[in-house]
Amino acid sequence: MLTKSGQTRLMFCAAVIVAGVAGIGVDRIILAQASGITRTELTRTNVPGSTTYEAIMGIAEIAPGAASGRHFHHGVELGYVLQGTLAVERPDGSIVTYKEGQAFKNPETEIHNAKSSGTTPVKLLAVYIVEKGKPLAMPAPVK
Repeated sequence: MLTKSGQTRLMFCAAVIVAGVAGIGVDRIILAQASGITRTELTRTNVPGSTTYEAIMGIAEIAPGAASGRHFHHGVELGYVLQGTLAVERPDGSIVTYKEGQAFKNPETEIHNAKSSGTTPVKLLAVYIVEKGKPLAMPAPVK
């Protein structure tokens, strides 16, 4: 039988565990399920020689006219356009367009917004070199 103090500690520990487990998937829910966008993680591995970074590879599909919303990554994002036309809005307001067969890089913590600018869905292969334990992507602060 647990004492009142023991019950309180047990409840606190349970709450911390539940919050931690819920938090692990929040980054994927925030951006992965944005309207018109699906993301599929293909693989994840530690970066050799680093105890703080990991590499994550995935496929992102953006429906025609859909956008990721302004966001950033806790590391570098490397992308390759498998299908469609991608427009990436940079922090200075410029828009860079990438077509099928072109590669791109979003530097660490650079705020950007990726949009499908054509009439067909955009399909991307993306590799992220990001800090372990941090969300893969974070919504940018409101201007």
